[in-house]
Amino acid sequence: MRKLVLLLLAVFFGLVANAQKDEIKAAERALEKGDLATAKSAIDQAESLIANDEKQKSKMYLVKAKTYYDIAKKNPGLDANAYDVAAKAFQDLMAYEKETGKSKYTAEAQPLLNQLVSDVSQKGIDEYQKKNYSGATKDLYKTYALSPKDTVFLEYAANAAYLDGYNTKQELIEKLNNKEITEEEYNESIKGANANYDISLDYFTKLKNMGYTGIATTYSATNVETGEVESFPNKNQMDLMIKAKQYKDPKVEVSESKKATIIKNIASILVDKGETENAMEAIKEARAADPKDMNMLLTEANILLKLGKKDEFRTAMEQAITQDPNNPMLYFNVGVINQEQGNMEEAKKNYQKAIDLDPNYSDAYLNLGAALLDQDKELVDEMNKNLSNFKKYDEIKAKQVELYKEVLPYYEKAFEIKKKDTGKNDPEIARTLMSLYENIGQDDKFKEMKAIWDASQQ
Repeated sequence: MRKLVLLLLAVFFGLVANAQKDEIKAAERALEKGDLATAKSAIDQAESLIANDEKQKSKMYLVKAKTYYDIAKKNPGLDANAYDVAAKAFQDLMAYEKETGKSKYTAEAQPLLNQLVSDVSQKGIDEYQKKNYSGATKDLYKTYALSPKDTVFLEYAANAAYLDGYNTKQELIEKLNNKEITEEEYNESIKGANANYDISLDYFTKLKNMGYTGIATTYSATNVETGEVESFPNKNQMDLMIKAKQYKDPKVEVSESKKATIIKNIASILVDKGETENAMEAIKEARAADPKDMNMLLTEANILLKLGKKDEFRTAMEQAITQDPNNPMLYFNVGVINQEQGNMEEAKKNYQKAIDLDPNYSDAYLNLGAALLDQDKELVDEMNKNLSNFKKYDEIKAKQVELYKEVLPYYEKAFEIKKKDTGKNDPEIARTLMSLYENIGQDDKFKEMKAIWDASQQ
């Protein structure tokens, strides 16, 4: 009886193996004809059958990978996850053949898998460029999962997830402000944005923990015949072309490290999530590793400003100035904080220093003008108190006119620089100039600025 059972089992497994083999062949024939629906049905049936035949199992994985790869490219409506299924089949094939030590189909599968990775990465990049950050996150991370050596795609996926969360949050805030949704609906919907932030944080943290820098070396040279600069995959190929005298002016460029940016992004996400202490810990960790890293210092300063810690922000910026005393932006930022805190004399010095370092710093001219105009409040108050004392009123009015004349060149310079930089007149500066010209009696210039302002309101 036992022998009979064993015989029946052997026959059964033999029949199943033959059935699987037939389904695999059917899938291959359908694939050759472009009948993807039939190929999918056949290969799915083959996989569902029990088979211990290593040869057929490997072949099944290969045909399944090819079938679903074709579906992904030609008829994704048959299976929305076709890329994922194909990738897994390729990986299962390679893992199985490595385990068994019989690599019959791996060599054939590897270039197909490489092409699949390339397709998925391009799909993710296209989605990113179209601002479909949700789809981009999935496909860019999928690229990294399929090819872990290409860590740059993990960075891209982290950025896409962050932008997905940020955009969602901004849209919800706008709807809440416009009363299109209730606060309860906002609180419920914001969970989606926070989930994207969590994904981004996870990816950026992985990059940080693996010591990712994003530093890349590029090789280029000028084509002698066309005069165009072209890139090369490596230095050896570039050198060969230079020796052959087909190219000239070789150039090797190394990008800057993204380590600071990764930490900055982690900190920013933690701030957005309300985890300010963790954010500051991330910054402290980075600064401890490299106290002279200006990017980290500025990142810390930006977070302090975002947290409303303006005194600490100013201290951080002043520290930055000691490290980079010729950076006009640093003086400008310290000036802004001093101005907000009523330290007008210090603010003026800061803005003037920024202008000294960069004579085309339009915002520094604007803010310096505004800081000087701060005195106008007191003059207006005095004028209002002396409305019946004509002599006193006229004396104060004369001081006001002198103040406006002192301030005028700064606004004129800002207007000039803005127009040069953008090719357009700045209506807000024009409105300020219009008021100044009117008060000091420069009627022609008043009319000129008024025309600019009026045109902007149409």
